Amino acid sequence: MTLTQLEYIVALDTYRHFVLASEKCFVTQPTLSMQIQKLEEELGVKIFDRTKQPVIPTEVGASIIAQARVTLREADSIRQIIADQKDTLAGELRIGIIPTLAPYLLPHLYKNMRQKYPQLNLVIKETITEEVIDELKSNRLDCGIVVTPLKDPSIKEDVLFYEELFVYVSRKNALADKKYVLASEIDPNQLWLLEEGHCFRSQMLNLCELRKISDYHFKYETGNIETLKRMVDKSDGITILPELAVMEIGKAQRKLVKRLKEPSPAREVSVVTHRDHIKTRLIKTLREEILNIVPSPMRKLQNKKVVEINY
Repeated sequence: MTLTQLEYIVALDTYRHFVLASEKCFVTQPTLSMQIQKLEEELGVKIFDRTKQPVIPTEVGASIIAQARVTLREADSIRQIIADQKDTLAGELRIGIIPTLAPYLLPHLYKNMRQKYPQLNLVIKETITEEVIDELKSNRLDCGIVVTPLKDPSIKEDVLFYEELFVYVSRKNALADKKYVLASEIDPNQLWLLEEGHCFRSQMLNLCELRKISDYHFKYETGNIETLKRMVDKSDGITILPELAVMEIGKAQRKLVKRLKEPSPAREVSVVTHRDHIKTRLIKTLREEILNIVPSPMRKLQNKKVVEINY
């Protein structure tokens, strides 16, 4: 049994396709297949059911793969010890980030880190919070940039900043002339929402107290905040925007952004890791670079009230 064989079965479990798994491991498909078969022969069990498409682990195979992920994480900790002793920041950092943060953080983060740390390879996946948590637990990600609290004992949360939540209204909407908006003034039938699975959708529902309403309906749902803004612009609707998105709005549309009554509702943004994570130095650097991007007032919970996620 070798670490390489363990890497191959983990890759096949991740991608559920021999060709794709071999490409990700930078080997030919026959090489990957042969090494997995050798491991199965050595262990005397079938790790994968090849009669299914896509290929899936057998019951015992799932247990073996889970342990393989742990073993590879421990092996990687040895490499990380060596990397931490060097002056240059190098290696690979796999980051998961939710779609409501990615457009506003990633362009700046990528530019800054590429200039400062040319030997650091960033692998970034944009996905929903639930998948970030799952991939942290399975060692497919090293850290995530998500909204917290998550209330998961296996996940560590390191708070970065607090984003105030704002109301964005159409020029045709009755709230367009107001300076401040009350949550109770938002018509649920005019509210444009993110699709199911996004934590920001849950916060929007909680903020507007829509769970108390049984007869509301929505004509359209999306996974993109920029799409929500455009839908509002073309209708008489309303949506909720986080602070980083508001900062991207041009002057002509700023008057359509309305504050909510204090204490201002906000969402808590954190770097999250598995409790057994090992890339401490890389993640610390990532945290520092994110804090260099966001305005300093966002780092303090002052006159703000965190809106809880409610899955």
